[in-house]
Amino acid sequence: MKDMLLKSILDNIQKELKKRDKVRVESQSDMRRVLSLSKQAILFVHQERFNDATKFLEDAGKLFAKLLGLAKDHQDLLYSGLVDAASQEYSEACVLLGLVIEGQFISPEKLGVSASSYILGLADVIGELRRRALDSLRKGDIETAEDSLRIMEQIFIELTAMDDAYMLVKGLRRKCDIARRIIETTRGDVTIEVRRSSLENSIKRLEETLEKGEEKIT
Repeated sequence: MKDMLLKSILDNIQKELKKRDKVRVESQSDMRRVLSLSKQAILFVHQERFNDATKFLEDAGKLFAKLLGLAKDHQDLLYSGLVDAASQEYSEACVLLGLVIEGQFISPEKLGVSASSYILGLADVIGELRRRALDSLRKGDIETAEDSLRIMEQIFIELTAMDDAYMLVKGLRRKCDIARRIIETTRGDVTIEVRRSSLENSIKRLEETLEKGEEKIT
């Protein structure tokens, strides 16, 4: 009788384990999809395909909502490395899109991500803004490049001012060290282009002045 009871207990445990494993596999598949959608959305932002970026992030957001629903009964899902990577990439993509389209930061509460994932994703936005700045310089759009640099500096200043975050958010210090170098390099690139553009405009004005002077003489 006791053996039968134990078998029944173990059978129920096995069923629960199989159910948990099924949920785990499904959630990992969803998080890989979130990671992929977020990376593609970032690419679309740089290509100025904002409608496509928005659509991809909406799909990613639905998958996140699904995960949060599953996590009510399977809290361990929220602490896997894949979830962290996906939520960071999703945060990065959403923040970047919001800054480029509306010039505003979106909150972690609206995204449904953890504070640490949001902070780490925000730190990575600095690298994407450098890319936007360089793309703008190549197009001759110095104003957008300068604005991108300003936002990069704002993010960096605010993150480094969070003393507690350095101890509580693993990986933030390293990301900020990288961000510092990125900002310094970008500042140099923008400064060089501003000076070059200024010199080019000065030469152009001088040429126009000389041409007008020659016209008066003739």
